[in-house]
Amino acid sequence: MKSYTTESGKKLITVIPGDGIGPECMDSALKILSAAGAPLEWEECLAGAKVFKAGNATGVAEETIESIKKTRVVLKAPLETPVGYGEKSANVTLRKLFETFGNIRPARELPGIDTPYRGRGLDILVVRENIEDLYAGIEYMPTPGVAQGIKLITRKGCEKIVRLAFELARAEGRKMVHCATKANIMKLTEGLFKRTFEDIAPEYPDITAKHIIVDNCAHMLAKAPEMFDVIVTTNMNGDILSDLTSGLVGGLGFAPSANLGSEIAIFEAVHGSAPDIAGQGKANPTALILSTVMMLRHLGEFEIAAKIENAVVYTLEAGVTLTGDIAPKGLKPASTSEFTDAIIANFGKSATQLKQREHKPLQMPQVSTDAVLVKTKERKVVGVDIHVESAETPDVLGPQIEERAKGTPLKLKIISNRGARVFPLTDGFTDCVDEWRCRFVAREDGAEVHDEDILTLLQRIAVGHRWVNIEKLNEFDGEPAYTKSQGEE
Repeated sequence: MKSYTTESGKKLITVIPGDGIGPECMDSALKILSAAGAPLEWEECLAGAKVFKAGNATGVAEETIESIKKTRVVLKAPLETPVGYGEKSANVTLRKLFETFGNIRPARELPGIDTPYRGRGLDILVVRENIEDLYAGIEYMPTPGVAQGIKLITRKGCEKIVRLAFELARAEGRKMVHCATKANIMKLTEGLFKRTFEDIAPEYPDITAKHIIVDNCAHMLAKAPEMFDVIVTTNMNGDILSDLTSGLVGGLGFAPSANLGSEIAIFEAVHGSAPDIAGQGKANPTALILSTVMMLRHLGEFEIAAKIENAVVYTLEAGVTLTGDIAPKGLKPASTSEFTDAIIANFGKSATQLKQREHKPLQMPQVSTDAVLVKTKERKVVGVDIHVESAETPDVLGPQIEERAKGTPLKLKIISNRGARVFPLTDGFTDCVDEWRCRFVAREDGAEVHDEDILTLLQRIAVGHRWVNIEKLNEFDGEPAYTKSQGEE
């Protein structure tokens, strides 16, 4: 990834001071960067509360977008997400706008931070897909009482994040990558993530690759977290697991992060804007300072990154000048600026409790930009699911739908409700709602279903019933590309 260099030979970054305690944390981080001699210059830009209140529904000023396009590197403090106005959060807007597909969340034990896991040497890297999954935000209400969300997983998205996880492991000298999925239940979506991981893992023979079911991953993170090195996972799983791992080492106040894309990188603290203590000098800037360490390594400034990291850990280890959230009982809490000055004073000192890693330049994954990444030799439509809104019971609705299909090349196979088969009638006790999935297949074994057949069927069903959406049942290279309902043969 290229960075913008000024006439003075320094690297230019975009700085977003943020909301609440954001400006205080950012002042601390920038002061430390300057004192450490980081060869950086920055443009200060707006996003968040002020932009929302100015009438920009995205929360990101146009000048900010132009700056990011130029600098390609962003250091961002926490932003406020408004309630009742604006669109999606400015954080999400930035991630999606610049395709920062990888969210990197380190969780490392720090000295002086008392947790139940203290002394176990935790050093975990969660690599979360950052664009797709349920966070694509594609939702519908087919009936007033039923809401649906599309879990969007693509081979391209999977390849990007899986390759990034392995490249990060190499760059940081790590030896194991766990892939955490729910592929035992969601065999197509989470299954695609698992299959992509297993396809790519052999390209990294120097790294041990293991798959783990995500709920077992959470269980083992609570029971034996030291077994993990790198965890790569889908967006929703990663959101949950990365907060969990942060909790293991002291909380979000110590959680730096990076949002990495092929063109743009955004570095930010994970915690919120904490408006209740804003402007009081109580903020702990550790997470944002450690985010600058990640940014410096991204920019190839490894020595300065190590200098700052050592000083932060040494300051925590010394336990003399600490902000109120971490100061032990009886110790006068330090202000944000006092804590910052202590870190600067500790430049050049080596922490005894810091697990040193030899960081190498990260090789960002190269994945084809073609829209069609997976090509098939043959495909066939073998049926269709037509979703119908109805207040009828299965014993009444089933025969009505069968009657509508008479004389067409399609026959009703099953009707399911909330994922379970209810027609042909079963001995089950499904508590039905008014959204029914009617699955039709070709009457003739092996026959292909054509669009005109589906359209004819839709017209017939529409006489007396309200259909709300449809999905074709595809076969790709002879393999079904759809799942069966509970109880479907």
